[in-house]
Amino acid sequence: MSNTPHEFDPKPVLDSLPLLPGVYRYYDTKGEVLYVGKAKQLKKRVASYFQKTNVSPRISLMVSHIARIETTVTRSEAEALLLENNLIKSLRPRYNILFIDDKSYPYIVLTEDDFPRLTYYRGTPNRQHQYFGPYPNSYAAKESIQLLQKIFRIRTCENSVFNNRTRPCLLHQIHRCTAPCVKLISAVDYQADIRNAALLLQGRHQEVELVLRGAMEQAAEGQHYEQAAALRDQLRALHTVQQKQFVESTGGATDADIIALARQDGLVCVNLAMVRGGRHLGDKSFFPEHAEDLSANEIVQAFIAQHYLNRGVPPLLVLDAECDDEALAQLLSEQAGHGVKISQARSGERRQWLEMGQRNALLALQQRAMQQGGQKLRLDKLREFLDMPDLQRIECFDISHTMGEATQASCVVYENLDMRSSQYRRYNIAGITPGDDYAAMRQALTRRYQKLAESSQQGEGARPDLILIDGGLGQLHIAMEVMHELGLNELALIGVAKGEERKAGLEQLIFPDGTAKQLRSDDPALHLIQQIRDEAHRFAITGHRAKRGKARTASSLEEISGVGDKRRRSLLTHFGGLREVAQASVEQLCQVEGISKALAEKIYQQLH
Repeated sequence: MSNTPHEFDPKPVLDSLPLLPGVYRYYDTKGEVLYVGKAKQLKKRVASYFQKTNVSPRISLMVSHIARIETTVTRSEAEALLLENNLIKSLRPRYNILFIDDKSYPYIVLTEDDFPRLTYYRGTPNRQHQYFGPYPNSYAAKESIQLLQKIFRIRTCENSVFNNRTRPCLLHQIHRCTAPCVKLISAVDYQADIRNAALLLQGRHQEVELVLRGAMEQAAEGQHYEQAAALRDQLRALHTVQQKQFVESTGGATDADIIALARQDGLVCVNLAMVRGGRHLGDKSFFPEHAEDLSANEIVQAFIAQHYLNRGVPPLLVLDAECDDEALAQLLSEQAGHGVKISQARSGERRQWLEMGQRNALLALQQRAMQQGGQKLRLDKLREFLDMPDLQRIECFDISHTMGEATQASCVVYENLDMRSSQYRRYNIAGITPGDDYAAMRQALTRRYQKLAESSQQGEGARPDLILIDGGLGQLHIAMEVMHELGLNELALIGVAKGEERKAGLEQLIFPDGTAKQLRSDDPALHLIQQIRDEAHRFAITGHRAKRGKARTASSLEEISGVGDKRRRSLLTHFGGLREVAQASVEQLCQVEGISKALAEKIYQQLH
């Protein structure tokens, strides 16, 4: 928490500020950032904080803790907006409204190959392929891929697999692929399916239906009955897809995001609904921090800035609050390469979209309140049990390996009544005796808290109130030694030892003085510890399995004399994986650069 209020004279700073656009930052006596803001005129904006008498209690409290002001002059208000957004995301000031959304959004991609591939993609689109989306979640994107497979039977396999097929795969047998890999469909017909799929993804259903119906009638007239029947099946599948859509726009192929707001019992929810090609793809809810006493306009404006800057934005944003920030609209348009209109929905179809978003936001708030109520009870009970009334941030460590192979450590974070997956960390453990859990724990803790000991930076340097160690007294002693070496003896440590027969509910909590306590199996405090410990275990074991699988894939080829790093990479790249290498014939192996017939025969024999 911040230090106590004190007297700060802003006059010397205000006298030196220009009437130019820029960004200002407020700091307390500890050097922690309190607030980051932008201004069209720095002098007027910063001065307003010290002149207002009817400000909110939150702003009044913030001003009382200001000990230092820093400013950066920019060339334009738009540039100030961009800098402000970047600083808010990196510094996470205590008094700024914060939208936590670290995940990238999924897209559907049609690649630019001779026989394009339909695939799922998460990240920043590039110009190499056709991208459709973004989708609000992976389920919506993958469901659309499955529907497109049913209608147009487009391939989804990697190029390394596609280029080495000698017979159709299972997807062809279940009518999900036309098997272009073995030329069971012509390039012309396949490209026709690709064009129709692209039209469908753009929301142009009627055009697709007209094309398919015309092609079906033409095939029937030419007595190509099998082709006509296939086109008829595509039409039927298309009608099924249309019936499944939740919302369809009557205004053509509209691309828009609908941003709705709801409040309840001090909680705020912003609901983002995505409409692409006139079709509602789904929505996503955001729960901003530090937004309780802000107006709807301020919340929505902060959301647009933090969510869309450095990310794709559709031509239309529909809001239920006014947003008259011209610099923001201009910056979004420049970034997107097309005009971006920010509109307040007042009537018609857009109003219906917005009302739907408001209902979803309110429902999400109700669910959040129920969830947080349970989490608050758990945290309050744990605070009471540990006599730590200010307990907020908990970090938990676990080690995972298989007989010492591919050792990984995990660190998960619980804060503000929820698991914070964006702050999770995995540590690849190296340079220890295989299977030495103590050495692995020592290495993970040292790597995590070395930065905390050296600086007060945010992110990995954030200070936990409590550290849970998955293990007994031995692991706990290692953690105590590490904290002593780093000069962090004040951090609270608890070991979580598995119960008798590793049965849930019988866990023992081991304390640094060597005492052990056991909570009742129905105690909410124990449930919170179990939740965090189980998440650390899940995160560690999934990382370990991925690392182990990768190592084992490579080691099977490493055992073959004559196959070094370069040839091994060539084989795996060419075929797409060890399984495909094992399925390849000697002739196919010879096609890989650097693989002679003699070596191909040796590889074939070794893998069979």
